[in-house]
Amino acid sequence: MKILLIIILWSSLIKSNLVNGITASRRPGPRIIGGTSSYPGQYPYAAAINVQTGTSRFFCGGSLISNQWILTAGQCVDGAILFTIQLGSNKLTGDDLYRVTAATSTYVLHPDYNPLTLENDIGLIQLRMSVAYTSKSMRSTFNNKNKFYFSVNLRKIDVYTFHVVDLIDMWAVGWGQASDQDSELQNELQWVEVARLTNEECKIFYGNQINDNTLCVEGNYNEGTCYGDTGGPLVVDLGRGYTAQAGIASFISGNGCESTEPSGFTRTFPYEDWIKNVTGL
Repeated sequence: MKILLIIILWSSLIKSNLVNGITASRRPGPRIIGGTSSYPGQYPYAAAINVQTGTSRFFCGGSLISNQWILTAGQCVDGAILFTIQLGSNKLTGDDLYRVTAATSTYVLHPDYNPLTLENDIGLIQLRMSVAYTSKSMRSTFNNKNKFYFSVNLRKIDVYTFHVVDLIDMWAVGWGQASDQDSELQNELQWVEVARLTNEECKIFYGNQINDNTLCVEGNYNEGTCYGDTGGPLVVDLGRGYTAQAGIASFISGNGCESTEPSGFTRTFPYEDWIKNVTGL
């Protein structure tokens, strides 16, 4: 699947290194391709992050894991001096009474993050003030019939701290580009269903860049993440209506978003203790 707040033009000065097929860019990264637009409140933990460094501005995704902490990729916080973050809305622009906008400069980058290989590609952003979880009732059309449903509009997601097993439904979420040619972000949050590859299968494409903390996924044909999706969550369905985050969008193929090669995510479960130590959760 390829879907990873304000539309930003990517700087022509962004420099990327191709490492064994991985686009290891100091300025992120992947998008959602072949995705479906989300409805309001479908992914209430999704965070749209505008990042400013001393020399550039770019966009990343993230996920709200508490009322004051956002989980994202390490490359999204490395060298940042300011984050402008939108929460509670599935749209980057347009009126939305439930949108929350926050600014902060506080982040924690994993101490072993490697910008060349993207090892330990994980970071945390701390909001200056806690956000309040909200909810609203909505009316939607489903299968040509009017249906009422209750939608939580702003809510945290639990980080999945166990190994991902086969047959678990997974989907990637983001506002990233819809193609290699389209340089703009998607205004509506996109999602795409993906399937897990084993690390041995993923090494066929990316070699020894794949390690125990990597999770590779692929969709139908070329569906997956694209530029602008970096840092966004890989969500798993654990059954009985319970979902959790299993990965963080990290890299795509050096052949581009539309290649049929898998998308790479940082697994969340190996970092459970680090996340808890930093956030106090």
